Amino acid sequence: MHIASEPAILYFGTPVVLISTLNEDGSANLAPMSSAFWLGWRCMLGLAGGSKTTENLLRTKQCVLNLPSQAEVSAVNRLALTTGSDPVPRNKQKCGYRHWKDKFHLAGLTPMKSETVAPPRARECPVQLEAVLEGRHTLANDDDLLRGYALALEVRIQRVHLAPAIVMEGQPNRIDPDKWRPLIMSFQKFYGLAPGQLHASSLAAIPEHAYRSPDVDRAKPNCHVGLDPASMLIA
Repeated sequence: MHIASEPAILYFGTPVVLISTLNEDGSANLAPMSSAFWLGWRCMLGLAGGSKTTENLLRTKQCVLNLPSQAEVSAVNRLALTTGSDPVPRNKQKCGYRHWKDKFHLAGLTPMKSETVAPPRARECPVQLEAVLEGRHTLANDDDLLRGYALALEVRIQRVHLAPAIVMEGQPNRIDPDKWRPLIMSFQKFYGLAPGQLHASSLAAIPEHAYRSPDVDRAKPNCHVGLDPASMLIA
């Protein structure tokens, strides 16, 4: 029998993302988050309206989504309760946040040059997605207290970098889910995935290339793409 409940948060479990952006002075900011989901080569990021990452992304319209594996959990945790904002916003002060300028150094991660955007990638992360901002969506517009508190930012991936260790053998354009061990946050705690799939998937019978988005070709230089809705297998 289920019970009625009122959890303060609904973080049932999503991959951690380290978002790198550029500050006004050209230095790099790096921030952990886990409110993200992907459709094709688009990603929706759920971010606090007043965060430094949000401010940087809205200003520059560029970022890198670095996906850490379970092996980078300590690096991610070192970034907890830090912000690139100075002074620290009042709501974050109450939660114990402190300002930190060089977050790459704090995390023990290595910045490396990106190919299509200005913010750097995090070398140690097995997945690095260079992206540009395509849309801004405000949440809770009907509520005077919550309006502007959070935003859903749509970004388009322009370049995907993968560690060879997670690529499917003989198929350089596919990630092997048996090798990829994403870092998961569930109700503010870190978890990983148990090795091996739980059950055979009927959906996996559809070849991955059937989901290929026109954004893949759009990311290539001097390529003009016409959208074919029939090619998108999104239910």
